[in-house]
Amino acid sequence: MKLYQRIMSLSLAILLLLSLAACGQRPDIPDTSSTAPQGDAQELVPTDPPSPPEAVQTRFAALKGPTAMGLVHLMSTPGIGEHWTFTLAGSADEVTPALIKGDLDVACVPANLASVLYNKTEGGVVCLAVNTLGVLYIVENGDEIQSVADLAGKTIVSAGKGSTPEYGLRYLLSENGVDPDKDVTIDWKSEHSECVAALASGAATVAMLPQPFVTAAQNKLEHLRVALDLTAEWDALDNGSAMITGVAVARRAFAEEHPETVEGFLQYYAQSVDWVNGNPAEAAELIAAYGIIESAAIAEQALPHCNIVCLTGQEMYEKLSGYLQVLSEAAPEAVGGALPRDDFFYGA
Repeated sequence: MKLYQRIMSLSLAILLLLSLAACGQRPDIPDTSSTAPQGDAQELVPTDPPSPPEAVQTRFAALKGPTAMGLVHLMSTPGIGEHWTFTLAGSADEVTPALIKGDLDVACVPANLASVLYNKTEGGVVCLAVNTLGVLYIVENGDEIQSVADLAGKTIVSAGKGSTPEYGLRYLLSENGVDPDKDVTIDWKSEHSECVAALASGAATVAMLPQPFVTAAQNKLEHLRVALDLTAEWDALDNGSAMITGVAVARRAFAEEHPETVEGFLQYYAQSVDWVNGNPAEAAELIAAYGIIESAAIAEQALPHCNIVCLTGQEMYEKLSGYLQVLSEAAPEAVGGALPRDDFFYGA
């Protein structure tokens, strides 16, 4: 029996790694400079594309996963590559050096990393928009967890120790009267696929997972259910902030030199996000065509739960500043040692 469980766990982990590009993990897919998808997805290119407002060569980058999903309508615009180029990367480590050196102009990165970059460059980076709210969920093989308080006494398997998933979970537990050090056990894994394997083998019954891993896991585990949406739980605290996964940032020098391009990008980005959220089947095909998530079926199922947005100006400031404040109080190094000043928030 133990041997069977191990085989099933290993098989599931392999299937998951092959089925999607992981949030926060490095898929073995080369970076892609993209202007339009290939193959049958060409038919899905929008028929009413925007045009760049300035003939300025602008270099964009995004990480494969939810933070890139909202871009696909814009990326697939015919002719957009004449002035705007898009690169998809497997990890933030591939993006941040290029942004700092000036080889990129705009990048979609994790929210806390934006603050780290602001501090590292001494204010040389500005945040243009929040592009992804929380993508973390508590899943359960069972029906015992109906609230955060119900996590008391449980063991939660999760990946992301020492990063924003841990800080967010600890904050939500504490705010709901659950001591994260005494009342629960958090079993940290190195990868999300390990958490799913533990659920599959019966070694765990509760896990914290991001999308699209939640969707992929539910496709493999018949009785796995979403017990808690941690974004909704954060919102329920009504603290004026939001749980945030990703943002779009720009080099300050570029934003100041080309404000029309930045404003045009934000306008078209918002339209792209609206199209993606309103057309999940078509968007999923583009997402798969670009290799953002390899399975169109999983992308379509996951999209409604990925909380893709385009929040700018004052709304961005209120939600992001509050979120960074929470992270700073938990671990100052998570935001680069200090909270960014108001000039970090473009247009706020």
